[in-house]
Amino acid sequence: MTNEALTKIMDTSDEWISSRTGIRQRHISVDENTSDLATKVGQQLLAKSGLQAEELDFIIVATISPDSNMPSTANIVQANLGAINAFSFDLTAACSGFVYSLAVADKLIASGAYKNGIVIGADVMSKIVDWTDRSTSVLFGDGAGGVLLQALSETPSIIAESLKADGKRGVCLTSNRTQPSSPFSTHNLSDELYLKMDGRAVFDFAVRDVPKNILETLEKSDTPLEAVDYFLLHQANTRILDKMARKLKTDRSKFLANMQEYGNTTAASIPILLSEAVASGSIKLDGSQKIVLTGFGGGLTWGTLVVKI
Repeated sequence: MTNEALTKIMDTSDEWISSRTGIRQRHISVDENTSDLATKVGQQLLAKSGLQAEELDFIIVATISPDSNMPSTANIVQANLGAINAFSFDLTAACSGFVYSLAVADKLIASGAYKNGIVIGADVMSKIVDWTDRSTSVLFGDGAGGVLLQALSETPSIIAESLKADGKRGVCLTSNRTQPSSPFSTHNLSDELYLKMDGRAVFDFAVRDVPKNILETLEKSDTPLEAVDYFLLHQANTRILDKMARKLKTDRSKFLANMQEYGNTTAASIPILLSEAVASGSIKLDGSQKIVLTGFGGGLTWGTLVVKI
């Protein structure tokens, strides 16, 4: 759905959206739910790896737009794939969800107890945004992406991580806030099901706290900035990437971007970007490159992984 197409259903313009965010279009699901998108990712990963579904030990789905609270989206994916030997669960960390999930999966593999696992970031944001609120609905898109992890070497691929959270500032980005409604409830508070965002507060948080997190993680791994081949950050806004590059004093071309095509796909944004970078040949998967994966968003949550890939 292009920005121009949105002008047919709300008072907005391509210039207003693209000049502020860099977003030109996004993909909107018509009938597919989050588990449908995540299942397709799982099927593609199995096909590329040559693994059978029965060989999977775990499935983690990062999402803030699950099909349901029970069963989890990951459990639905497990059933759809026929991964009968895998345990599965959802992880909720909004736009940091993929980074958080990948860090968890890395520990599961490193423990020696598990050999094969899938991590998927998937969100159908179109079902949780308020389509009468042009300040938020134009920003988001639907999508899914993921990775398959295997215990192939004792040399770690994730060489440093730093995960952060600040619940005190969580109120600036919320969705699906529900209130007690039993016969014993004494208040008249209303549920707030749709996504709400204080855009200025979120922008300031991203450009202030996230660069510090990136530098901290690079220091942990003894990796100088110039040794990073690419930065794959959550795809929210081109202005944020511009500011990050300036703050880190790093060539802007190292900050890959695709939000112009997909909008903000929340937990899916980093794995979609990673998949496209591999497909284009920018990321070679031959162990010769170092990349930075950084998520930031609702919670508030943020985190960085330095990966040798």
